[in-house]
Amino acid sequence: MELERLKKERNSRGLSCQQVADKVNISKEYYWMIENGKRRLTYELAVKIASVFKKKPDSIFLDSELTTSKQKPKEVS
Repeated sequence: MELERLKKERNSRGLSCQQVADKVNISKEYYWMIENGKRRLTYELAVKIASVFKKKPDSIFLDSELTTSKQKPKEVS
């Protein structure tokens, strides 16, 4: 799964993969793999990356489709 929000954040700030990678102390290749869904990341690394963009990790990495319920609430009797 590609992380479109992560790419959009980086691009909107005019940062390269190398610049973000340098800020969180990982290689450009590792960052690219994260951004393109080819590598998982720890919560700690998600926090570091999100802090580069002055965001909370959930706003970038949490898939809203996983957290939004499309079911109708149960009626209380």
